[in-house]
Amino acid sequence: MSDNGTAKLLDGKVAIVTGGGRGLGRDIALQLAAAGASVVVNDLGGAASGEGQDAGPATEVVREIEAAGGKAVANGESVASNKAAHEMVAQAVDTFGRLDIVVNNAGILRDAIFHKMTEEDWDSVISVHLKGAFNISSAAAQVFREQKSGRMIHMTSTSGLIGNLGQANYSAAKLGIAALSRSIALDMARYNVTSNAIGPFAWSRLIGTIPINSEADKVRVERMQKMTPAKIAPLVVALSSDEAQHISGQIFVARSNEVLLFNQPRPVRSMARSEGWTPQTLIEHAFPAFESSLTKLERSPDVFCWDPV
Repeated sequence: MSDNGTAKLLDGKVAIVTGGGRGLGRDIALQLAAAGASVVVNDLGGAASGEGQDAGPATEVVREIEAAGGKAVANGESVASNKAAHEMVAQAVDTFGRLDIVVNNAGILRDAIFHKMTEEDWDSVISVHLKGAFNISSAAAQVFREQKSGRMIHMTSTSGLIGNLGQANYSAAKLGIAALSRSIALDMARYNVTSNAIGPFAWSRLIGTIPINSEADKVRVERMQKMTPAKIAPLVVALSSDEAQHISGQIFVARSNEVLLFNQPRPVRSMARSEGWTPQTLIEHAFPAFESSLTKLERSPDVFCWDPV
């Protein structure tokens, strides 16, 4: 048992970590293995924008896990392929005999201000993030349903939960992932499968592609550089454990030493008229009444404006 008490927390479990070759995915794979899980380390090995392929990153993480006494196998396919996703799940079962944990972490960035965003920018990001999360989760759901257990953990982002400039594709995909996670939690509860989303604050090569156009951007990036991926991984390990069976359909944000539980959209104010509404009565009565409850047009850095703990 390690000093942090997690060495055997996932003993006998098998996990898939997509995007596991670098950054946050690498730390998640390493810590899952340290906690006793056998890991399928998936990583296409492409550039931050999605181009190219390189087996090296996933293979290197497998070597690190094995050097530490753990069990792992590499997978270099794209999560955007439904066929590859099913083959990845089959690889986990064929290699290690079962599958217990899926971590949907793979992602790319194609940032652009909305009026300049191309269809290719949109499709590529949605395909890897949102469709990729569906592909892996759907394939794993068949295994989880049969064994009546399983953990799904999906990486969302405050870019989707709150908002950010120049990231309509990424924001839409990440908010979609939060909704996907909630739907999986509802549909799969009868099979003892949990599904949760995490919005990670951590420096990565994707974050490193964000342009610095102002002093505020510079301060934000410097703040992000202090937040390491290793700080996020313990939450993934905890949610993967048997002790987290009662936690499902939730959204967490992990930020250095902070863990935040996010609220989810619910009504904040209501008004009714027995005779119904007209455009004019909405303008004259409903809109003024709602004024104090409107959600501000803020970005993620506006809300998370304090230094990480």
